[in-house]
Amino acid sequence: MSLLSPDEIAARLRQLSGWQQADRAIRKQFAFEAFLDGIRFVDRVASVAEAADHHPDVDIRYTRVIMTLSTHSAGGLTEKDFALAEQIDKLVKR
Repeated sequence: MSLLSPDEIAARLRQLSGWQQADRAIRKQFAFEAFLDGIRFVDRVASVAEAADHHPDVDIRYTRVIMTLSTHSAGGLTEKDFALAEQIDKLVKR
C-alpha cells in the first residue's frame, strides 16, 4: 500500500470529523459518559480492525478513548487508515 501525499492527507482529513494529523498518523479522541461505554466502543473497534487486518493504537483514559491510526508497514498514512477511521466514526454513532 502506498503512502498518501500531504495534499491527499489534507483532502481526506477534510472528509472526517475530529480527526487530526499527528506526525505520520491520524488521531481522534472520543468521550463517553462512563468507563464501560468506552470499553464497549473499543471492543466494537477491535472487531472491525481485526476484520480489516489494520489495528489502531488505543489509549483508554477513564471516559476518554484516543484512537491513533498509521500504516506501520508503509511508514505513514495510507488509504487503510482513512477507511478504518470512517468505520470507527460509524461505530460511535451506534
